[in-house]
Parts: sequence; C-alpha cells; structure tokens
Amino acid sequence: MSVENRTLTAIPGIAVGHYEDRAALCGVTVLRFLSQEGAIASVDVRGSAPGTRETDLLDPINTIQRVHAIVLTGGSGYGLEAAGVGYRVGPGLLVPIVPAAVIFDLSLGDSRVRPTKAWGYQACESASRDPLASGNVGAGLGATVGKVFGARRRMKGGLGSFVIGLPGGIKVGALVVVNAFGDIVNPENGEIVAGARGARQGAFIDTTRAILESATEPDAAQVMNTTLGVVATNARLDKTQLRKIAQTAHDGLARTIRPVHTLFDGDTIFAVSAPAGDLSAGLMAVAVAAERALERAVLLAVETAETVPGAPAARDWNPK
Repeated sequence: MSVENRTLTAIPGIAVGHYEDRAALCGVTVLRFLSQEGAIASVDVRGSAPGTRETDLLDPINTIQRVHAIVLTGGSGYGLEAAGVGYRVGPGLLVPIVPAAVIFDLSLGDSRVRPTKAWGYQACESASRDPLASGNVGAGLGATVGKVFGARRRMKGGLGSFVIGLPGGIKVGALVVVNAFGDIVNPENGEIVAGARGARQGAFIDTTRAILESATEPDAAQVMNTTLGVVATNARLDKTQLRKIAQTAHDGLARTIRPVHTLFDGDTIFAVSAPAGDLSAGLMAVAVAAERALERAVLLAVETAETVPGAPAARDWNPK
C-alpha cells in the first residue's frame, strides 16, 4: 500500500538527495530539477549573516531565468555538469546554474570535516522523488536552535518538509533546514517547542525575554546560525512573482522562530516554479500556501529531530 507523499517531492519535476557524515554531524542536501532547462527561481535573503552562492543571479532584473539545482550546505554543481545539464554559453559549453546557501554547524560534531565536491556529487546522484525523511537528515544533520547563551543551552534543529494542495491540482511545498538563533514556537498556542534550555528538564529560557531583560549583545562567536528554505509549486510563475513568494514565505519563519532574521542569522528562502509547472494559480493563494507549508516544515524539523551529544532533541527534552 503506497503512502501519500506530503513532502516537497510530491511536486512533479523535483528530486531531492542527501549526503551525510554521521560521525562528523555534517551533511548536504541537493534539490535537483528534472529538466534539461531547469526551473524558474528567485530568492530572498534576510538576517545579517548569510552564506550564499549565485543568489544575485536570481534577482528578477538579471539575465538567468532558470536554475538546475539548489544546494543547501556545501556541495557542488559537478554532478549536474557530468549529466550534461546546464546553461549553454557556447557550442558544447554548459554551465550548471546551482545557487547554494550554507548553515554554520562547525560547533557540533567534528569541525575538521567539511563538505566537499564529492559530497555534492553523491547527493545529486542520490536525488529521488521519494517522500522525504525529516529531522537529522542531510543539511539538517548538524543544525541546532536556541543559542542565545551559545552552545551550552542549545537544542537539536533539523530538516523538515511539507506540501499543501490547492484547488485545480496546484501543489505548494516547502523544505527547510532549521539552524536558528531563536526558539521554535508553535504558532497555534505560542508554546516553545525547542530552544534555549532552562535549568530544569523540560523548561525553556525564552530567548526573546532574555534579550529584552539583558540589553547586552550575545557573543557572536558562539552563535553562528541561519535557517534555509525552499518553497516550490507546480503553478506557472515568473521570476518576479517568485521573488514575491520568497519574500512572503519568510512570514512562515516569523510565526515559528522567535526572534528571527537576527544579527546572527542569514535566513535565506528560495522560491521555485517546478519544471513541470504549467497550471495557473492566483499569486496570493500560492504565497499563503507557501507560508503555511514552511511553517509546518519548521515544526516537523524539530519535532522529528533526534538527540546528539551536546544538543538534546525536543522529543527528549520536553516529551508530550
């Protein structure tokens, strides 16, 4: 009996692959678009500490319209180049367009191990349309949250994905790597799900309150962060419309991460119209669905995460 795919890979034309070094607690996630032409995409980068590559290409005023993959945390476009995929710049000359964004996860696991081109290649080769696992997966393997007091009170973040269906066969999905400075909050009841841990089991400090009561800056050397997201749809959207989708999707982060877009985050969201996207949909409907899908993906990332040394998971710290 088949299980309904409620993750980003339910959208036609998108495959996702991972490579993980579980001893080092570091990984790579690649979203590969299953078309020689690639997928139309844009991006919105917020916070004050982003780590990105080729995101300027995704500005609607710039020439490149399509990308062939998106890499989260390390990796490379070499796997795509070997497959004969890319932007043709001359006879026999293909340049894979592969925007990328990174999280800082060197304070967890073995910081001597860094993502390599081989990791990106293997993640690309493993990409499939199977339903996505969440938690300690791919680029989410080394993700943590709740770092207002640095590493000593942090908890485990992770990777999450969710898709929402709209009338007419439209699908809007999200994939997110949650590595936030702030706490993760359930927007339905305002409760902290994961974040800076309090003194007793199951307790939380409340990062927003701690900042307001202290009036001093956290130690930036201890709190490198960033949440990365991709929202995608099978609706037919152009690059300018996708820029707006990426912008409004940040509201999904704002409802679930407190505080968000901080001095110590480089929150980045890509928006994609899948290669098979040929359906018409209202821009507002897609925007709202993208926000909600991202919101749910953030919660799934921490709810399904597993404890690692130095970062307990929500399921263990505050089991329901």
